[in-house]
Amino acid sequence: MTWIVFDYGGVLSLPQPESDADAMARAVGAEPEEFKRGYWEHRLEFDGGGLTPFTYWSAVLGRAVTHSEVARLVAMDVASWAHPNEDTVALLGELIEGGRDVALLSNAPVCVGDGLDELPWIAAIGHRFYSGRMGLVKPDREIYDEMARGLGTDPSEIVFIDDRQENVEGAQRAGMTGVRFTDAVTLRAELPGTVAR
Repeated sequence: MTWIVFDYGGVLSLPQPESDADAMARAVGAEPEEFKRGYWEHRLEFDGGGLTPFTYWSAVLGRAVTHSEVARLVAMDVASWAHPNEDTVALLGELIEGGRDVALLSNAPVCVGDGLDELPWIAAIGHRFYSGRMGLVKPDREIYDEMARGLGTDPSEIVFIDDRQENVEGAQRAGMTGVRFTDAVTLRAELPGTVAR
């Protein structure tokens, strides 16, 4: 049995559009470039569950945030990651329809993971692992080990797909087959015996 595990952002979804990040900044009266700098500076800690939505967005903006601002920013943040990569999603659908074992492993805070779970192309994946729920982040070895335990399989039976080389290498260090994602056509060719050509 081989599990095919997908990353989310940049693989199943398109990268976050600049226009969406700019809209988040404008929604709370922030300067877009400073907002985006803060967004990424604190993101990994947020992804790993080390910050709550309130502490994260306060750190991003450099000021205390209100409940309504947090609710708006969380909704806009989820929406900014909800643009599907149609070609990869189509491949995912073929794998699921063909009875293949697929899963998701993504660096995402709890509130974003909750939102992504509502997307139809994600809800179809039976096993979904989000860093915020696990208290671990890629590319640390522990998150891959925990995923393998959650799937009840040996790491050698997992093919992990990610657009970031450091995350691919993290999976390889954990004993998995790592595949660097560039596009769905290339991925299809790199998954031996997974789908009909």
